[in-house]
Amino acid sequence: MQAITKRSITGEGNGIIQVPQPIPKTGELLIEIAASGVNRLDLNRVAAGTADLILGVEVAGVVLENHSTDPHFVPGTRVAGIVDAGGYAQQVCLPAKQALLIPESMTYVDAAAIPENYLTAYQALIWLANLQVGETVLVHAGASGVGLAAIQLAKTLKRAKVIATASPRKHAACYAAGADLVINYQTTDFATAVHDYDAHGADVILDFIGASYFQQNLTCAAVDGRHILISTLGGNQVEHFDLRLIADKRLSLIGTLLSPRSNAYKAALTQAFAAATTRLFTTGQLKPVIDSYFDFANTKAALEYMAANRNIGKIILTH
Repeated sequence: MQAITKRSITGEGNGIIQVPQPIPKTGELLIEIAASGVNRLDLNRVAAGTADLILGVEVAGVVLENHSTDPHFVPGTRVAGIVDAGGYAQQVCLPAKQALLIPESMTYVDAAAIPENYLTAYQALIWLANLQVGETVLVHAGASGVGLAAIQLAKTLKRAKVIATASPRKHAACYAAGADLVINYQTTDFATAVHDYDAHGADVILDFIGASYFQQNLTCAAVDGRHILISTLGGNQVEHFDLRLIADKRLSLIGTLLSPRSNAYKAALTQAFAAATTRLFTTGQLKPVIDSYFDFANTKAALEYMAANRNIGKIILTH
């Protein structure tokens, strides 16, 4: 079958090579992939991953074989989900407990934009931050795939007040997703802007930036706030900060990465997420934001597009 690995994508041509078809284990579904999500983890693996690992952690497609005992996934069923690797290929094995049923009205392109972004946002907001109804949420990188998913989930599930940071050309997308205030981080001290909007501060901060925002995040966090660190795009070394400020505010600083979690954790998260959101996707109250889609043969261009931070929402590969 056709697939793309770190070694193949960094060589000449379009990166597509022939590899053996995957062999499903007990409890897995063999999926014919129709669309794959592009994620920053793919960029990280191109930079530092194993040479022969098939890239891609997010897929949507149709069940070819069901090697689980779950009767919902008969061959022909449309599903989406996250995998440890192998999403940039024609077929992949997906644990049945990590599979999301795709609503009849939803395309494969939209479905492929859900698992990684929405599960990451749901985990951060609901499982880790324990977001409460009406609280104030600060979402950094608001126009990223996870950022837009987080805005939608915070508004739809908890009627939160949502503040996002983004560059000016991405403000409209954040507002369309439901943000109440979008801050131009390039020209505005976001900590001051947060307090101007809500003197209480941000109850929950979803942080993809890290070091360069750390002091401002401490400043604008509310008492009993929860700071969820998901990535460190702005650096991972903070030289000086006052620990007392964390104690005074009773601030919780929680770090998380979804991909290294166990399959059992991902299965439990997937099932909780599905129970909370399936109806909302069916009715259109939740809808993935698609920036663009690339043919599988143009995967290298899709990764370069993401690396340049050009996307507003999700980048999808179609097969």
